[in-house]
Amino acid sequence: MDTSRWPISSVAGIMAIIFYLVFTLTSFLHYPTAYSPFTNWLSDLGNSQLNLSGAIFYNVGVILTGITILPFYIGLYKWNTGEKRMKILLTIAQLAGISSALSLIMVRVFPEDYPEAHWFWSTILFVSFAFFLTFSAGSLVKHSAFIKPIAYYGFTAAVINFMSGVIYNLVFVGEWISVSMFIIYVVLLVYNFKVIKDRDS
Repeated sequence: MDTSRWPISSVAGIMAIIFYLVFTLTSFLHYPTAYSPFTNWLSDLGNSQLNLSGAIFYNVGVILTGITILPFYIGLYKWNTGEKRMKILLTIAQLAGISSALSLIMVRVFPEDYPEAHWFWSTILFVSFAFFLTFSAGSLVKHSAFIKPIAYYGFTAAVINFMSGVIYNLVFVGEWISVSMFIIYVVLLVYNFKVIKDRDS
């Protein structure tokens, strides 16, 4: 892959996803008992009491993901057209994204072994996800170079993220769906970044 043709923000987004998936898979392979989206939180992978030999992989991987994805959120400024409404919405989206990245780091600094701190940072994380999805999609949907279905997908992901937090019987699988849809949204944004880069080259 010729990274010279890719914006730094796009490279950061892809690398963050690769870090997350590789380290999550490694941690999962060390999990000593049955593990599924219907009976486990994703965070169980980073619980040293549940996953003695694999927790370190998940925790380190998520911290690397949080650090790596920061340039992706900062790079959203390139979408700014200068229009007042868009500038406000995009700024909120960037701040929410940065908040989610920092929360992602903190939620692994304080894994499930520290329940109160972990719950606090997990809450901030998913609220930040919801704000990022909503405001990024809202700011970009009318941009002439933005692929509209990606924005609609972002709104849908935000709704599901919210529902997974309020409907008790979906908590486990809801978390998995929310995180998966967020990852897909990042991939779609990276793709749209690349389309614009090619068009402007």
